[in-house]
Amino acid sequence: MIRNIDMKEISDGNLYTANDMVKADCQDCKGCSACCRGMGDSIVLDPYDVWQMSAGLGETFEELMKGKIALGVVDGMILPHLDMDDGTLGCPFLNEAGRCKIHAFRPGICRLFPLGRFYEEDGFKYFLQIHECQKKDRTKIKVKKWLGIANLKAYENYITSWHAFLKNCETALADLSAEEAKILQVFILRTFYQTPYQAELAAGDAFYSEYEKRRELVRKKLDL
Repeated sequence: MIRNIDMKEISDGNLYTANDMVKADCQDCKGCSACCRGMGDSIVLDPYDVWQMSAGLGETFEELMKGKIALGVVDGMILPHLDMDDGTLGCPFLNEAGRCKIHAFRPGICRLFPLGRFYEEDGFKYFLQIHECQKKDRTKIKVKKWLGIANLKAYENYITSWHAFLKNCETALADLSAEEAKILQVFILRTFYQTPYQAELAAGDAFYSEYEKRRELVRKKLDL
C-alpha cells in the first residue's frame, strides 16, 4: 500500500536496517490488543502471508475467504486483507483473551508493527511509527529479532520484488481499458494467491523459489 505522507509527522526521523536497535519491544503486548482492532481493511496480505496462513491452518485460499480474509482494491490491484469482525471490529484470529491465534505465522504487517517500511530505489529500510502503538514503556530491540523471520535477507529481497512488481502493475493499469484491467487483476490474484504453493511451512525458502518462478512467468507473459 503506497502512502504519501511526511515522515517527520509519523516517525522518529530515523531509518533502520535489520541489524539496528529500535524502541519497538512491547514486552509481549501483555494486556493489550489495540493494534488488532479497528484496522478496517488496512492489513493487506502479500503472497507470503497467505501461503503461511494457508499452510499453518491447513486451509485453502477459498476456505480462508470464509470469514478470515477478504478482497479489496489497493493501488488498482485486487489484493486480500484480513477480514475484521463486523461486531467487535477485531482481527478474526484474536482469541477470547485478546491474543493472536496465529502468532507463529502472522502477516508481515503485524510482525512489523509498530515499524513500517520506507522504500528506496534499491530496497527499503525500516522506520518507527511514533503515534500508533499504545504501549508507552517500549524498550529497544534489534529489528531482525523483533521481526522473528527465518532467512530475513531472502524475505527482504522478496518484499522488495513484490513491491516493485505491484508498482509496475499500477503503471500498466493506466494504459488499459476497464475490461483489460479486470483481466490483469484476476490473473495476478489467481497466479500469486489462489493457486496453492507446494512449499511446506517448515521450509520457507522453498516458497521464494516458487514465487520467483511465478514472477518470471508473469514477466514473460505480460512484460511486467
